Amino acid sequence: MDFNDKLVFLPLGGSGEIGMNLNLYCCNGKWLMVDCGISFADDRAPGIDVIVPDASFIAERKDDLLGLVITHAHEDHVGAVARLWPDFLCPVYCSPFTSEILHNKLTEEGIADLVDVNVISPGSSLVLGDFKMDFIGLTHSIPEMQALMISTPYGRVMHSGDWKLDPDPVIGPVSDMDRMSDMADGDVLAMICDSTNVFKSGLSGSEGDVQDSLDELLGRIKEGRVAVTTFASNIARVCTIAKIAERHDRHVVLVGRSLHKMTEAAKKSGYLSDLPQFLTEKDYGYLPREKVLLLCTGSQGEPRGAMARIASGNHPQVSLSAGDTVIFSSKVIPGNEKTLYALHNELSEQNINVITEADEFVHVSGHPARDELEKMYETVKPQIAVPVHGEARHLAEHCELALSLGVKHAVAINNGDVLQLAPDGPNIIGTVPSGRFAVDAGGLTALDGEFLSTRRKLVFNGAASALLVLMRKGVSAKIRLSVCAV
Repeated sequence: MDFNDKLVFLPLGGSGEIGMNLNLYCCNGKWLMVDCGISFADDRAPGIDVIVPDASFIAERKDDLLGLVITHAHEDHVGAVARLWPDFLCPVYCSPFTSEILHNKLTEEGIADLVDVNVISPGSSLVLGDFKMDFIGLTHSIPEMQALMISTPYGRVMHSGDWKLDPDPVIGPVSDMDRMSDMADGDVLAMICDSTNVFKSGLSGSEGDVQDSLDELLGRIKEGRVAVTTFASNIARVCTIAKIAERHDRHVVLVGRSLHKMTEAAKKSGYLSDLPQFLTEKDYGYLPREKVLLLCTGSQGEPRGAMARIASGNHPQVSLSAGDTVIFSSKVIPGNEKTLYALHNELSEQNINVITEADEFVHVSGHPARDELEKMYETVKPQIAVPVHGEARHLAEHCELALSLGVKHAVAINNGDVLQLAPDGPNIIGTVPSGRFAVDAGGLTALDGEFLSTRRKLVFNGAASALLVLMRKGVSAKIRLSVCAV
């Protein structure tokens, strides 16, 4: 396939799915990678926690790869860098907060000294070959989300990343829609845009409103311990919990490794500096029950998350008892319902009060609802809409929305589709290999390979083994049959 004399967009992850984002742009034969994230495994990959995209296509062209730009620090955008970077060996560009998160991951993998990580200030610019990128700050559920206005000889592309239009963010500034409008200037070739909440009408809601609601809720809880579990990366929610805990004379105890890492990275980047000191699990036992506010990992019921370990009585330092309250300040991610509802029941059986977003206003999404999508299209006015960060139904609905707003072309593509944007675009000119690898103790394993196929058979079908002991003359002395069914 000839990639010269054209501008193409090629997703290897994040199109036709939510998560595991890896996007490629090619201009005149030179490549730019935007994001390199993970996904989390389900029952089809027993014993596996993390999935990464098959990036062999771009690894084979690493000499033409100009760099990797990371829009923000969520796992589905940055989580695979430490695993896959040795296949690319390219410079990495990201914001200060994202660089702190990435540094921790690279250090764990033992390659922090090898990777050329370039810190780019929010709102600044970067030139890599024919790609000139202007970073535009948008609000999200993590600090320093940066959309990219990518200028090329063939036209400009707005790559949205994950975003929302929060009028009252707890951390960071509001979305810079004035700069977005100035940069668009009515002349944008294509917009590659988040589709997560395309079915949700109205607005996504504000973190400031969640803070007010959680404040009022905590004021009603007079007795017992309170535990709040949320996404560790939601620094705004962490800030909210700390502020309302102080107002209600409770001390915040961080429970869970990822929370300690995220808050430390936030402090190094200039966030959370005006809050009371967080306590650790070691301090928990010295506090009266009514003075405790536990901030825990495991909002999705992950077996190794702090909340699940506390509920099962397996946490070495922290426990809950009858009359305590657990607030799930998070959404139920599709696919996690069974595990999460089991955790809710486990807590309820211990007479622990469980509060979720179905009961109280305790969470808002970090992704745009339809009114926000419409606002973005009115501002950018792209000629071509390319929905990403969504399953097939999300992409189809997003295309219909874009066309209804006057966009000339809307294209729903899948991972591996090569979309020529210019000249003479949009046009899918071919496909390249794409897929998923499981991260296992021995490295990367193909999801459809023999190893995981055998493991699935063992998990779902069980196994049988026979032991036959023969006497010297060949007569059977003992037969033992062992059957194991999981």
